[in-house]
Amino acid sequence: MIQIKKSIGKIVIRLGFLSMLLSMGGCGAYNFSGADIGTAESFQVNFFQNYADQSPGSTIVPGLDRDFTLALQDLINNLTSLSLTGSNGDLLYEGEIVEYRVTPMTATADQRTAQNRLTMSVNVRFYNRKKEDVDFEKRFSFFFDFDAAAQLTAIQAQAHEEIFERITQDIFNASLGNW
Repeated sequence: MIQIKKSIGKIVIRLGFLSMLLSMGGCGAYNFSGADIGTAESFQVNFFQNYADQSPGSTIVPGLDRDFTLALQDLINNLTSLSLTGSNGDLLYEGEIVEYRVTPMTATADQRTAQNRLTMSVNVRFYNRKKEDVDFEKRFSFFFDFDAAAQLTAIQAQAHEEIFERITQDIFNASLGNW
């Protein structure tokens, strides 16, 4: 009889704790993105021109500039309550793609390339019209390693997804991260 009362008591305590956790999750007091938008209401992402294709040894990728610009817009739009605008945004992102290059990384015993690395770098200028002391110009870069036997066109979608995700998140954290 005492054992049953102890078991029931433990269940009641666990249910109480669970209901407390569930009610806290829905109260809206937490901001999981950590965005510090201050008094800003809108953001603008200007087209990120691809200047990497003008460098010797760079790979030309049609639509890379458009795809990256859209990825940055989507991330900010999804993680904040800011409105995307085409001009006069409270927050302004602009810049250019400055590197897009495939380089050999590792070799096999017979001196053949075993793995390649696709590296992309973006130069970003961020302006906050509501809080100018946080403006910056920075370079963001990330890479994707792949088997040397694979063609770039075969891994490009996956590579872009990973590279864009990392670079756009780094840009977001640098501009709006409240860490």
